[in-house]
Amino acid sequence: MTLAYIGVGSNVGDSRRIVDEAAIRLAAFARDGRVRAAGHYLTPPWGRSDQPDFINTVVEIDTDLAAADLLAVLLKVEQAAGRVRDGGRWGPRALDLDVLLYGDCVLSEPGLVVPHPHLAERAFVLLPLAELAADRQVPGLGRVADLLARVDTTGCRRLDNVP
Repeated sequence: MTLAYIGVGSNVGDSRRIVDEAAIRLAAFARDGRVRAAGHYLTPPWGRSDQPDFINTVVEIDTDLAAADLLAVLLKVEQAAGRVRDGGRWGPRALDLDVLLYGDCVLSEPGLVVPHPHLAERAFVLLPLAELAADRQVPGLGRVADLLARVDTTGCRRLDNVP
């Protein structure tokens, strides 16, 4: 079993509902059928500013799936939520799921790099990740709380969890 952290985001459609439904779908792949989710964060887009703000969270899942198999599940959950991968980067999307951390593993495989290569740069990931695992060491980068202290959180705000 491996404790994995999944970044969850949406800025198309009913983003809060989409994010919550993704967490529920991921529970089916948890060892005990449960996940822990941080609060929702309203965050400005990263990489391209010509789009709506995102709703982001992080989900913690204890899974027996191998990292590549977990990624395959995430891609299917995205597709079921209406995500179309058209080759464009950082654009609007119904659902975006990323493996942020997979245990203490450092992986570099086709389509999968763990820890996520931009994790230390993104407030929209570090804010909810810090809710779940502030003291967790990110291999090669340091503690989540320390990484969060180094990023600009301007424009990010935590929302309540009531849909």
